[in-house]
Amino acid sequence: MSDDKIPKPWLASLPEKRPASIEYEEKSMYEFLLDRAENDPLGEFMILPKGKILHYGETVDQIKKMSAHLQHLGVVKGDRVALLLPNTPHYVIGHFAILLAGAIVVQANPLYTEHELIHQMKDSGAKAIISLTMFQEKVVRVMGQTDLEFAVFGQIQTYLGGLVKFLGKLLKKSIFDPKSRTYDAAFANHPNTYFFDSFIVNDYPLNKVEVDFANDVAILQYTGGTTGVSKGAMLTNRNLSVNTQQARSIIHIVPDDEGALLTVLPMFHIFGLTACLYTSIKLGIPMVLNIASPPNFTDILSWVEKYKISFFPAVPAMLTAIYSNPNASSTDFTSLKTVISGGAPLALSVAKQFLEVTGAPPSEAYGLSETSPLACGSSPEIPIVDGSIGFPAADTMAKIVDPEDYNKDIAIGEVGEVCIKGPQVMKGYWNMDEETNDVLKADGWFRTGDIGRIDEKGYCYIVDRMKDIIIVSGYNVVPREIEEVLYKHPAVLEAAAAGLTHPKKGEMVAVWIVVKEGESTTEEEIIKYCKEFLAPYKIPKLVTFRDELPKSMVGKILRKKLRDEKIEFKD
Repeated sequence: MSDDKIPKPWLASLPEKRPASIEYEEKSMYEFLLDRAENDPLGEFMILPKGKILHYGETVDQIKKMSAHLQHLGVVKGDRVALLLPNTPHYVIGHFAILLAGAIVVQANPLYTEHELIHQMKDSGAKAIISLTMFQEKVVRVMGQTDLEFAVFGQIQTYLGGLVKFLGKLLKKSIFDPKSRTYDAAFANHPNTYFFDSFIVNDYPLNKVEVDFANDVAILQYTGGTTGVSKGAMLTNRNLSVNTQQARSIIHIVPDDEGALLTVLPMFHIFGLTACLYTSIKLGIPMVLNIASPPNFTDILSWVEKYKISFFPAVPAMLTAIYSNPNASSTDFTSLKTVISGGAPLALSVAKQFLEVTGAPPSEAYGLSETSPLACGSSPEIPIVDGSIGFPAADTMAKIVDPEDYNKDIAIGEVGEVCIKGPQVMKGYWNMDEETNDVLKADGWFRTGDIGRIDEKGYCYIVDRMKDIIIVSGYNVVPREIEEVLYKHPAVLEAAAAGLTHPKKGEMVAVWIVVKEGESTTEEEIIKYCKEFLAPYKIPKLVTFRDELPKSMVGKILRKKLRDEKIEFKD
């Protein structure tokens, strides 16, 4: 079916303040930042609670100096430079310095093992890496097994001053070891390692690099690799800029130049990059950077008041942590206009409780690394619809196709594979033509691998990932449907459902539950409760209670880790 004949029921449902199409400013996010620095050099850009405040002008100056130093060491247009950094100013400065040099940012997760980093550095062909001294031992080992030519290491003290002891109490030692310093022996053995601080004070000339805004790759955003080898999604400057402007149109309730943006999501993740770093620049408001992992939500609630937080990108688990915090009832949320939840399905009960406690209407966003990431989203003024992710973003189309036959479109209301088309869709996968052709079709449509539907009003729904579907005696069971039921139980704080291998029936439903403080329940009670709402084959056969559920760095519950647990059914 040609694009002009594809049903677009959302066009009649979009609220007045949310246009179906917008006129884009055709400039990169660095150019937006440069505008801020030129017009308001003393404007606050990054706030580190109990640490330093960086302004637009000084940040751009450090970006330019760092970019010049990278060029001095041989970084040229098209080279790949990796960032292995948490939410510190090192990330922001390194990110834009790489782009200014015409190079490509390789987004790396600080939690990666040595094995995972070696794969990513080899796959991307990264020439250099920017990190922190606390990761130096791991990075130096990786350098010896890849083609990395040099590494730059920053110190947390540069921007946090006397916070090292304080951070040691908050940060996971697996990520930040407060005993870590400079590893002088490693530096002595590896001369091609440098200190970040020297990169932001040099006098090397900055060479102007011509960048093709629409076609040159800006970042390689690696997928999680849950369905196979991790792939680098190639995102251009235009993909990222356009998607930020699309996101701005969805959160139009948030005013420009007023308040602050709470940055808990890690910026090395595409959701955190676009929704936090890039959106803060577009809004002209400072980022309040959280670097504690896991986040301390008692501190975060105090920041909401102190810094007058107006916007907060989050994952559902963070919203739960906020409204269930003992200090939530005494926190002044007046400045908070909205939150946008992504990375995992937002249960209706969670959205309602958050709104009740904070007064801030939550929105839900859906997207992937391959879509920069925003593809669909609700808006604060749109009534929350159970299970819906709202409408396609501006200038974005969505359709449902037969998972087994891309050329067969599925009717409105029916379930199939979700496909997305828009200016934010990636260029392709790095050095993976076959994988690119599998998902990015010649007509520009991207096959998401998600199962969903579109209703007659244009609301989009994600049922689940195809890989997460549980097959019980030949029936397809959607984990999210079970989780939505569990979240309605008064004792349930968090829940996850997944399929475990059963010796007789192939797969059976298992659930993992975190109980609210002060509440109690039993396996028998949970199963009885589910029987009120679910067909017999969907009823959990195993209920496991946990103090916490395994989550990714962005707070997404990891069903795969739960499935990998060696749990056997009694029957």
